[in-house]
Amino acid sequence: MSNLRTSRTRLVGAAATVVLAALSLTACTDGTGVNDEGSSATNTPSADSSSTAASSGASSSGSGSGSGSDSGSASSSEAGSANGTTGSAGGAAASESEGSDSAGKPVTCEGSNTKTVAAPLNRPVNHMLLTVTNTGGKTCFLYGYPAVRFGEAQAVPPVIEDSQPQAVVTLAPGESGYASVNLSATDGSGSDGRTVNSLAVYFHGRSGNESVGAGANPSLPAKGVYVDDSLKVTYWQQSMDDAVNW
Repeated sequence: MSNLRTSRTRLVGAAATVVLAALSLTACTDGTGVNDEGSSATNTPSADSSSTAASSGASSSGSGSGSGSDSGSASSSEAGSANGTTGSAGGAAASESEGSDSAGKPVTCEGSNTKTVAAPLNRPVNHMLLTVTNTGGKTCFLYGYPAVRFGEAQAVPPVIEDSQPQAVVTLAPGESGYASVNLSATDGSGSDGRTVNSLAVYFHGRSGNESVGAGANPSLPAKGVYVDDSLKVTYWQQSMDDAVNW
């Protein structure tokens, strides 16, 4: 009996040991033991790394997208600005071209677009210089010679034919043309001498046969000027020197 009890006690102890071993084995393989905690600890940095990488990727993508957008905007803006400038310049060039065409079509010089000044000269003696300045906005042609009328004269004096220039005098805005007037004979041989206090100057057209436009009434010295029947004029000249040579 004693031996039988001892055998049973050993069997019960062995069975208990087997059960404990089985329970321990089950705890290791069902994901609730130390091994599972190790796996979880290993996976956590991975998850954080993935999140960080995803966040970094998103940030990089967003940054890249933003840069591309800014670049595109700048390029579009610069292109638009360049095109606008070019268009503006083109428009300005076109306007200037049209203005030049309009301003480049010459007109006839006459009293309304010029200013005439009469000044007696010391040399040559008994001479007067007429200066006509273009006060208009367009180039004008100063045709022929001045048709002058001193005082109450009924006729205009003749022109010195040899003084005719090779080309029509052309005055751009602000430029001047000249003619000289031989008032009286220097040797006293002239007749019908008299002192006059007023002067009218008329302008010829292209044909040279009649006056055109408005005349001019330049002032004379207060004491007047002396003229006789040797009175004559030169053609209009481009330079003062050419005018006073006659």
